[in-house]
Amino acid sequence: MKRCSRTPLARARPALLDDGPGHADGQPGDPHQRVPGGHPGLETLGALHDVLECLIRKAPCPPSLSGGVHGGPRSPRLHAGLDLLGAQAVILPHPSRRHGGGVERIGPKHARIPEREGNWHGIATGSVVLGGRKVQTERPRGRSTGGGEIALDTWAAFSNEDLLTQVVVERMLAGVPTRRHVDVAEPLGAELEARSRATSRSAVSRRFRRATEKALAELLGRDLSDLDVCVVMIDGIEVAGSCLVAALVITTDGRKVPVGLYLGDTENKTVVTNLVADLVARGLRAEDGLLVVIDGAKALAVGVRKVFGEQALVQRCTLHKRRNIDGYLPKELAARIDRRLAGAFNHPNPTVGLARARALAVELDRDHPDAAASLREGLEDMFTVRRLGVSGRLSKTLTNTNCIESMISVARTVMGNVKRWKDGSMKKRWVAAGVVEAERNFRRVRGCNEMPVLVAALRRHTGSVRGPKYDEEAA
Repeated sequence: MKRCSRTPLARARPALLDDGPGHADGQPGDPHQRVPGGHPGLETLGALHDVLECLIRKAPCPPSLSGGVHGGPRSPRLHAGLDLLGAQAVILPHPSRRHGGGVERIGPKHARIPEREGNWHGIATGSVVLGGRKVQTERPRGRSTGGGEIALDTWAAFSNEDLLTQVVVERMLAGVPTRRHVDVAEPLGAELEARSRATSRSAVSRRFRRATEKALAELLGRDLSDLDVCVVMIDGIEVAGSCLVAALVITTDGRKVPVGLYLGDTENKTVVTNLVADLVARGLRAEDGLLVVIDGAKALAVGVRKVFGEQALVQRCTLHKRRNIDGYLPKELAARIDRRLAGAFNHPNPTVGLARARALAVELDRDHPDAAASLREGLEDMFTVRRLGVSGRLSKTLTNTNCIESMISVARTVMGNVKRWKDGSMKKRWVAAGVVEAERNFRRVRGCNEMPVLVAALRRHTGSVRGPKYDEEAA
């Protein structure tokens, strides 16, 4: 639930308003004070203007408005209605204060102003976003002398439903069920609750669906031509009997960017080929070399080589390989073999490391032939990063798929409360929501200072190989 505190409305809610001692009727800070020439019922709006402005700018509240001492006695009436009063102070600007952008062009009501640009034109009803809801309220209308409507900038800001969408999405990603949104909403008092809406299960569900559809479209439509990509990581996530294959790219300066998501039954050749071909169509280039990090699935390597040819080098995840071998061996032997295999994969000399891994496969041939066959499959691809001359922390980062698996784990956490999956579109939307949530906390990869070594090695490699022969239409 802490995510909800990042919304602008929640941030702009410090308890700075209180009656304070010595505030008699008609004194500054008194909620019943009337502004001369004001509209009936719009008490102290000028003072509330100043308070809300202080809150938004994170500036100290003047003693005349806060009661003199922060944290002092508060008025329950002001505390319960702070959100609505603050919104009204901006949305219903008093003419003497002349806030609201377009309102300052009108001036006070009934005033004789030469060359007036507009006139007050009654009251209109509408809704503002407040405390994770839409609350009905009123606003003054202004009409220009030419007959057009004068827009209120402050009304546009507080009635913008992007704020509500942000609150709904963050609550859903935090695991709040649609039926509980009304329970976790910030209290506004009985009067405002009666005027609020957009908290029902269906309203929350529709808003979240629109937001995730937008997130999915942005994820699948990202332009990659402006990214200087040198690494692509591909992995799959199982969702209710389906497999979604995700793609994450790493730029030459170490930034991680999620770029693709395809739905299929398994990590098969067709799905992977279409995913990689879509990345190429959106601007992914391999002319300067490309390192593709995958798990142990054969289909991934086949699909990558079909699209990129020899311009892309494949590095298979060493952790996946070690886990696979461990599953073929008894417990008393698995730990010892895993230590030897980890030493071979991490050897600074890839030739020596490959020789040790092959020798280990020979030892396993007699008693554990299936483990030996699994070890030999794609063994040379385990040392691709080492052969490029990459070492240190960057080599530990690029010899496994932990970067993309970390992103996938966030998506799994986000989807943890979903019990019924309707269709494939719903699966893609939820995974996309989890990917976008993970991207908010992305950092550069470990060892990013060593990226120039990788870039130079990839360029040397592409200078000596031919380009791909992939025909997208034929495929």
